[in-house]
Amino acid sequence: MLTETIKNFVGRLFSSPARGPERLRREKHGIDRRNVSRHAIKVCEVLQQAGFDAYIVGGAVRDLIMGLEPKDFDVATNATPNEIRSLFRRARIIGKRFQLVHVVFGPEIIETSTFRAPASDEQETDEHGRILRDNQFGTHEQDAARRDFTLNALYYNPVNEEVIDYHRGVADLKKKLVRMIGDPQLRYREDPVRMLRAVRFAAKLNATIEPASLAPIKQAAHLIENVPASRLFDEVIKLLTCGHAMECLEKLREFGLASYLLPYLDDLMSNPEDRHFIDMALERTDLRVRAGKPISPGFLFAAMLWRMVDKRWKQGVYDGLPTMQALIEAADRVIDEQSGQMAIQKRFQGDMKEIWFMQPRFERATPKSIWRMFEHPRFRAAVDFLQLRAAGHEVDSVHAQWWMDLANAEPEERSPMIDAYQQRNRNEGPGAGPARRKRRPRRKPAGAAANVH
Repeated sequence: MLTETIKNFVGRLFSSPARGPERLRREKHGIDRRNVSRHAIKVCEVLQQAGFDAYIVGGAVRDLIMGLEPKDFDVATNATPNEIRSLFRRARIIGKRFQLVHVVFGPEIIETSTFRAPASDEQETDEHGRILRDNQFGTHEQDAARRDFTLNALYYNPVNEEVIDYHRGVADLKKKLVRMIGDPQLRYREDPVRMLRAVRFAAKLNATIEPASLAPIKQAAHLIENVPASRLFDEVIKLLTCGHAMECLEKLREFGLASYLLPYLDDLMSNPEDRHFIDMALERTDLRVRAGKPISPGFLFAAMLWRMVDKRWKQGVYDGLPTMQALIEAADRVIDEQSGQMAIQKRFQGDMKEIWFMQPRFERATPKSIWRMFEHPRFRAAVDFLQLRAAGHEVDSVHAQWWMDLANAEPEERSPMIDAYQQRNRNEGPGAGPARRKRRPRRKPAGAAANVH
């Protein structure tokens, strides 16, 4: 314990600013106030008018300096949670590890936190050193020291448009350097998710992880197993939806983290066809992210795990199982094995299975079943997934396009399309559209006598 305390002190000593914080005016940091959430500005204004310090902090400041659009805006202040809540009509205190206040403005929530104190031996940790409870308030400087990376320890005052930089984070941003504040080995032990955040920032910003911050990651990678499943899942979603998903996966593999998150990844990435399918899926995800469109975690993980499901499905059919039973067993087995490393939330598992289980129905749909499929809540997602499979040469592209055209058609256009498909199917047989379902001959019970008419 004494050794850890000394390391902690030394790390913070050398990471602390020697000349105090830099205060950068607008011409130095380049943030355009018009790009800042008006609700975040309002929270800062209300807190400052009440006599408190208040700043927009962290990722929003980082992204604004880099010319990116922040996903959300957080505020840090020296007001306590109860003091914050008392100033806003719609505000609630949340959090166990560290209390926060959610200030609600319609659909936008401004997460507002009180400055935190440095980690101490008195804080509750698990046997691996991960902090479990962290409700100690501190000063502005202490809060900056508690931030994980220098590029996240930036504070923007929207009232006077000044950026306060305690750890030279703006300089690191310009150099595209991801650098840990304090002793990296200790900071990763305190919160192993910081390793995943380092990967995400490096990929998103096309940056390099500073050597001292990178060195402990492979050795500490196993600590990921101690992170609660729900938090780990959230962090992986952030990795896959940061707009640079494939780069994140490559870095996870390079740094020894992938095996603790996605057990199939190394096998899939080593197979050119499997890698191509994942690459296509993630490229389409990146395009949606950059276009500001929503991302479905269920669809994303359905694509990530599909090739393993498909292989198990084909093996099940080869072993004599009926098509749907083989697919169901393959899906359950792959999800169970994935959950052994990182559990996917149940609601997203349901979405994944529905997307997968609709794939055989596209191959042998009857006109009656087509109308039923339209009513399925995952119909459009399943059609999009069929398009992805067609791009991977798993199914006929004309067949997949027919379904996409049908999904995009106006309601009054669908009936003629289905009638035309049915007619073509009768005249030309399989291949013109979704094939008619063939009725299997009924087997006679063993020893039964033939009917005589």
